[in-house]
Amino acid sequence: VHRLVTYIFVYEDLISLTCGAIIIWYFAGSFEKNVGTVKHCFLTIVFAILSALLYLLLETVVSRVSEVEDAKGFMPIAFATLGVSTTRSRMKRTLFFGFRVPVVLVPWFMLCVAWFIPRSSLLSNLCGLLAGEAYGLGYCFCLDFPESVGSKLDRVFPFSLLNRIPALKYIPASLAERRAFESS
Repeated sequence: VHRLVTYIFVYEDLISLTCGAIIIWYFAGSFEKNVGTVKHCFLTIVFAILSALLYLLLETVVSRVSEVEDAKGFMPIAFATLGVSTTRSRMKRTLFFGFRVPVVLVPWFMLCVAWFIPRSSLLSNLCGLLAGEAYGLGYCFCLDFPESVGSKLDRVFPFSLLNRIPALKYIPASLAERRAFESS
């Protein structure tokens, strides 16, 4: 069961680790600013499990047709956060490589780009994107917890420890606290 989460920490070479780090920094960081550190940590685990379960379900079907790369790395979680962000975005169109495209298509274009990253599993990334889109569209509403629970979790271990480390940028769970944090 632990492998449903630990696969996100597996990288085979420096190129995939570098690509994963860039994707984590760019997409997961902006997602954390929107939901807070507590919910981001919770959703990272949830997206890892949902992506892995969906991967296991689809892998048996897809492996009959073509060879499937093993699920590894943080990219499925980054695609899940990107899927949530784009489905919940108020923007209708955005610039993507100099072209104005609908925001909801950006993750799908990024999925095509990620196909060329060495040792990246297209199926795993697709599963992450589908999990994020499902959450963003509200199909996983049971995974949401109230802000009050997030605020209480901000004050308990390990989040209280993370909040005290000056080198880390801790984002509070409460929307009012996040706005105050951003304005300061």
